[in-house]
Amino acid sequence: MKYKQLGSSSLRVSEICLGSMTWGEQNTQADAFEQLDYALANGINFIDTAEMYPVPPKQQTQGSTETIIGRYLKQRDCRDEVILASKVAAPSASDRGGYIRSDMSLNWKSIHQAVENSLERLQTDYLDLYQVHWPDRATNFFGQLNYVHQEQESQTPIIETLEALADLVKSGKVRYLGISNETPWGTMRYLQLAEKHNLPKIVSIQNPYNLLNRSYEIAMAEISHRENVPLLAYSPLAFGALSGKYLNNQWPEGARLTLYRRFGRYSTSQAEQAIQHYVDLAKEFKLSPAQLALAFVNQRSFVGSNIIGATSVEQLKENLSSAKVVISEDLEQRIQELGELFRIPCP
Repeated sequence: MKYKQLGSSSLRVSEICLGSMTWGEQNTQADAFEQLDYALANGINFIDTAEMYPVPPKQQTQGSTETIIGRYLKQRDCRDEVILASKVAAPSASDRGGYIRSDMSLNWKSIHQAVENSLERLQTDYLDLYQVHWPDRATNFFGQLNYVHQEQESQTPIIETLEALADLVKSGKVRYLGISNETPWGTMRYLQLAEKHNLPKIVSIQNPYNLLNRSYEIAMAEISHRENVPLLAYSPLAFGALSGKYLNNQWPEGARLTLYRRFGRYSTSQAEQAIQHYVDLAKEFKLSPAQLALAFVNQRSFVGSNIIGATSVEQLKENLSSAKVVISEDLEQRIQELGELFRIPCP
């Protein structure tokens, strides 16, 4: 396993991060413990979670993912061996207060309540990385297009959010800060405000990135390099679609998109055509489709860590094997050719 310095932080994270959003919904606590044991034994030192997990989010299960991780860290007595990341949820377009917190705004009171709740569930007194899960403003994320500008009186200014997060760093409850599902404008505002007001600089950006969604490369990749704020890539397998298991209208029993048809982002006809080509390319180069897709993300220069998720140890083993795959110049060229042919089919 390779390790990378995460931006301007002192954190050295494994190039593959273990995601956790299925734990407590698709996966039991026993499943999660088995995955964690295998991951840590094979060099992963980075675990990513969120207060709203598991996904799909609902009141009955909210917080159970962090609870499972907390129990694991306590039972295995291994808190100091892992880099632990979580996220604070923001308001949705239709819900500025709900079952997670009565006030979902990214203000001082709400953020401090969120982190205290997460620390209690995780059975720790600090987080290595604390991220804003999505922006508290009207903008495009989670695959939205057609930006329509609108001012919101109720949105929390980024400076207020950053000052609240800075208090958490000062108190020792959080070591470093990150953002997620952000735009180029939002990212630069966090950076500019931190510099102007002598506040902690964000050290990472957690956005979607995969062979079907390379929109990060358009503007954000340059920011990652020039500002030293690497990408924590999520959905590197496009909710499992890039494994090829859903091709030809196949819906494997128990698979994520079979269970939750609401996640249609990677299920378009154009996506299916692209997936078939990537599956064929993987076969030609004697790789599994998952190995090809994950190795592609692993080896992008702006990626700090690749967040993988699995619902079984067998899947986890295959995903981790991507760390040993080296993409040749020939394979890289073929991938780029397909990227031109299928130009961001799933933004």
